[in-house]
Amino acid sequence: MKPFKYEVFTTIIEKQIRSGILQEKDKLPSVREIKEKYNLSTSSVQSGFEYLMIKGLITSRPRSGYFVAGIQEENIPEVRTELPVVVRDEAFMKNMMLTSKRTSESSSFNTAVPGDLLIPQKLILRTMQEVIREKGASLLRYYPSNGLEALRKHIARQMNMYGCTMNYDEIIITDGALQALTIALKSVTKAGDGVAVDSPCVFSVLEVMAHLELKVIEIPVHYRNGFDIEYFRAACEENNIKALVVTPNFHNPTGIVMKDETKKEILRIAEIHQLCIIENDMYSDLYFEEQRPQSIKSFDKKGMVMTYSSFAKTLAPGIRLGWLYAGKFFAKSERIRFTLGRSVSPIYQELVLKLLQGNSYERHLRTFRKKLNQQAVQILDALRNSFPEGSYFHRPQGGYSIWGQLPEHTDMNKFYEYCEKHQILFTPGDTFSFTNTYHYHFRIVFAERITSESFVLLENAGRKAKQLQL
Repeated sequence: MKPFKYEVFTTIIEKQIRSGILQEKDKLPSVREIKEKYNLSTSSVQSGFEYLMIKGLITSRPRSGYFVAGIQEENIPEVRTELPVVVRDEAFMKNMMLTSKRTSESSSFNTAVPGDLLIPQKLILRTMQEVIREKGASLLRYYPSNGLEALRKHIARQMNMYGCTMNYDEIIITDGALQALTIALKSVTKAGDGVAVDSPCVFSVLEVMAHLELKVIEIPVHYRNGFDIEYFRAACEENNIKALVVTPNFHNPTGIVMKDETKKEILRIAEIHQLCIIENDMYSDLYFEEQRPQSIKSFDKKGMVMTYSSFAKTLAPGIRLGWLYAGKFFAKSERIRFTLGRSVSPIYQELVLKLLQGNSYERHLRTFRKKLNQQAVQILDALRNSFPEGSYFHRPQGGYSIWGQLPEHTDMNKFYEYCEKHQILFTPGDTFSFTNTYHYHFRIVFAERITSESFVLLENAGRKAKQLQL
């Protein structure tokens, strides 16, 4: 901040008063003397003296000038507040860091969001500036609690193009995907109810379920068809399951896309047992093949499916804007959404709407998908060439995760110690389950820009894994 002109002399006077060089009742130089000495205007000198009077350091005597005031010591009470020790959940903090910590881009293989160099920064910031100019002060007011009508209409129209019949009045705009999931779960379950979830499953989803005190039944994913149908069928027969939370397209962390036959069979089982399917559709736009895969909702004829998504995975993680298609569960979902906050950020809603209304978002997605596909191939090749024989790395069909498995005679503790020491950030498999089923697995995210340093780090990690074969 640019200093005031009068500070050239007020700083000196204040210092002299506080150090005792100038004592109480000492007369200070006149306005004229200060003006000539420091080459200041009369108004600047007077402003300086007024500043010193406001601070209580000097006083003014009519026709006599300015004098040092007596400095009064504040009588500050000696009060010590005793605060209880804040107890942090160490397991939670560890898992949160393992899934979100980021250092340099070349060493960050753990955060499942687009990195800074893959985010369309110019597009987002330019569009945001346009929104601010066009909407002005209206962005500072509440928006409808269910979200901007035009935005909901556009999302419904887009999903209808993908074969999902959605009524825009049954869509709720949310503060991101996790809020959408929370609303969906709270609308069909209560504490103690059984909920099935595909496994491995991201830590944040498991944490939501734990917070809601739900009984979690993990259903294994299947590398070929995407989901272990027989396991799910048996689980439904043996347990009173109220909902299934599933990511059918480009599952995180495996990158698997579920076969259409499997999606239809899941629906049949859900209809028999009258359970709700809560479908995570966040990664469906990040396909590497020629077209977007079908969602489970596109096969739903009886309203068994709620679908949710977010723009954080395709635009930028800081844009906390998601949506939930609640369908026949809308009435309860709407009330739950309202209790979580009056409305979602107006500027994010207007920003995303403007991007969707033009063709810039689709252009970005085409570029983003191409870059992700290229990086997936490069990373996969480096992993398969660098890690020990017997390792397995699943080729993703979309999204930005590779699911890896090391031989069962690998010392995983020492492997992760080495990776942490050298800032090679993978996400350990144990964070993706309430069991220890995935102890020898880990997730590699390729959403950061890959550099030559990235490959060196992967080669080093692979070399270390070879040395740790027991």
